[in-house]
Order: sequence, then structure tokens, then C-alpha cells
Amino acid sequence: MTLIDRLESAWYGNASAPWWASLLAALYGAFVRLRAWLYRRGLRRCVRLPVPVIVVGNISVGGTGKTPLTIALAAWLQARGHRPGVVSRGYGGTRREPQLLGADPDPLQVGDEPCLIHAGGVPVAVGRERPAAAKLLLAAGCDMLLADDGLQHYPLARDVEICVIDGVRRFGNRRLLPAGPLREPLGRLQRVDFRVCNGGSAEPGEYPMQLCGDELVAVSGDRRQTLAALRGQPVHAVAAIGNPQRFFDALRGHGLQVIEHAFTDHHRFVPEELDFGDHLPVLMTDKDAVKCRGFAQPHWWRLPVRANLPEAFYEALGKCLDGLRRETGSPAT
Repeated sequence: MTLIDRLESAWYGNASAPWWASLLAALYGAFVRLRAWLYRRGLRRCVRLPVPVIVVGNISVGGTGKTPLTIALAAWLQARGHRPGVVSRGYGGTRREPQLLGADPDPLQVGDEPCLIHAGGVPVAVGRERPAAAKLLLAAGCDMLLADDGLQHYPLARDVEICVIDGVRRFGNRRLLPAGPLREPLGRLQRVDFRVCNGGSAEPGEYPMQLCGDELVAVSGDRRQTLAALRGQPVHAVAAIGNPQRFFDALRGHGLQVIEHAFTDHHRFVPEELDFGDHLPVLMTDKDAVKCRGFAQPHWWRLPVRANLPEAFYEALGKCLDGLRRETGSPAT
């Protein structure tokens, strides 16, 4: 059992965290609280931009569905007449200087999630210094910014905070890293504007979200087939996301016989890793597919998903944004 496996068994199972993890969690908690206090008091610099900034993030490690929600929000804002842009750190990429993504971005340089978001027709800027990257979007004409996975990035001031919660795993043992999966104490939830529960059962004060997708698209090309066409058949399922099990379980929910291949989040694939010695279909997430298009085989398929949320969520968010625009003297739309 690897160290990560051992820790996760403590986070989400019945195992006990190592003694040293508890010690480090106490030190980490003190640092997190001090850092947040310094920003709230204005003792550390926070850059406020002239357009509304919506932060989408979580307080636990692992995949909770932040990127699909960001994509859905961008489409909703466009439908309202806005010109949204997305700012991201670009995890998994080698690029460190701020960059506005061009027509054919390289996921190895700018990260897989920014490329996935950009493929939906939304301007995206990446950079370790997110305020600098955000200014590239302003120069490109964006009038509303979404910060993907930006809840803990306090240097960029925000007007709306949305926290995404894993509805199945929730907060595990509810302890801070590395003794538990939390990036920030649970009390942080009281300071966000919206809580979105991905899967499972939403608790009071949370908006439910479901990730839906039932059509496969060839990783190379535009051939399509339904998941139902593979019902009862064995398939290889590849996932290098924060919570691979969610992808595997979703495929099983459609009646597929899944052979699991889990990789670490943002893993850089090479062709040999996806050669399983047969010609069974290889299914992967959209996020993984953006890194595999250059060497994709005909039997490799990606599963696009969309985030479905209740209309009440969008109505509440719309009222919140309209209030911000009135405060700044801009006309609401």
C-alpha cells in the first residue's frame, strides 16, 4: 500500500491517520487560519478587478466537479449576454508565466482542465499569478471572470464564492491535510455564497448537481456512439482525475463491465500506458482525452459530461450578480 493509499484509507475509511499526519495537520491548520486572517484584515495584498469575479472551488482535495460546473456557468453567462473568461493556475502544465490560450493550446504546457474549458468556446488564461492572468482576459474584452479551483487563492479578490461538495464522500473524516482531506476547516463553508452538492443527497443549504453524459465521442475524430451500445460488454476505463471511482461507477451504472485503470490526477499519458494488449474499447474522461488526441487509436472514446443544476440555483446567482452590477452603477442584464 502506497502512502497515498494509506492516507486515503484514513480519510474515507476506518483506518487511523499516522501520528505524524496529525501533527502536520495541526501545523497546517495554524498556517491556513493565519493566512486567511491576514487577507481578511488587509495585511496581505489582494487584487480587485473592475469586473465581477466568481470563484468555483472546494475545501477538500480530489475531484468534486469544479470544472464541469465552471463550463456550465460560462455557458449560462454567455446566454445572459456576458463575455465570460476563465482564469486558472494550469495545474499539470509546465507554463508558469501568464498566458492567454490560443486556437490550439498544448495541455502539457497549460494544463488539461484549461484546454477542456477552452474547447467550449470560452476565453481562458492560465498563470501561477492569477491576477496577472486575469488581466489578460480583461484586455481580451471579458466582462465577467470565473476562477476555476480558486477558493484558496486569496490574492485574487472575489465577488461570489461557490463551493462544490462531493455528495458521496462528503468531507471524509473531516480533518485537515494530511490527516484528512480538507484544505480548509469546515467553518469555511459558512463564508461562501453558494454550496453545490455533486451527486449523493444534497443537505439543507446546498444546491444539487448531477453530471450527465450518455454519448461517447471518438478521441480522434467525431464518430459517436451511445453508452447503451456497449451495455454488457467489457471495456477499459481510464481516469486520471481527482476521484477516478466516480467515472468507473458511472460507467457501471450504464451496464458496462469495467476494467479499471486509475492514474494520478493530471497524469501525462504515453501511448504504451494505454496499450492493454487487446482491442476492447478504451473509455476515458474528456479531461484525459485532451492529452491523448495526438496518439489516439480508433477504439479510444471519451465521455463528455454536462453539469445539471436546478433553475433555483441560476435564479439565485443571477440576483446576486445583478445586485453587484447595481452597486457598481452598471446596468443589469
